[in-house]
Amino acid sequence: MQIERLQSDALVENRLPDGSRVILDPTNETVFALNATAGAAWDACSAPTTLSNVADDMRRSLNPAITDEIAEEALLQLQDKKLVNTSGSSATRRQFLASLSAVALPLVVALTISDQKAHAMVARSAAPKPAPPKPKPKPILPFL
Repeated sequence: MQIERLQSDALVENRLPDGSRVILDPTNETVFALNATAGAAWDACSAPTTLSNVADDMRRSLNPAITDEIAEEALLQLQDKKLVNTSGSSATRRQFLASLSAVALPLVVALTISDQKAHAMVARSAAPKPAPPKPKPKPILPFL
């Protein structure tokens, strides 16, 4: 399987401390949320590569228990969201699901910016309230 990122110059990526990613595609106003497993796959295909190289990179950076099937599932999800292009798929998702292990499954979620705003309105998200003002210190009176 050959893998390469699509339109990576237009994407804005925010790496989170837990290894997950938030990727903004301003062209079609879509926000992608990748868990740590999908984030490791995303990192592994920063240059054109192969499935075995992606799996090896994911094992080094995330978890030695990553299998080629987990790496492939992450790449298929990234492909479904049009973030990477793959050619020559070797397994089916049904085979992948039958071989699940203890490693976190890859997850890629996409929301348009307008969907995100609509959800925020329904969830009644509000701007944070300002902190209350600090009390003024009382003046110290001299002894008489």
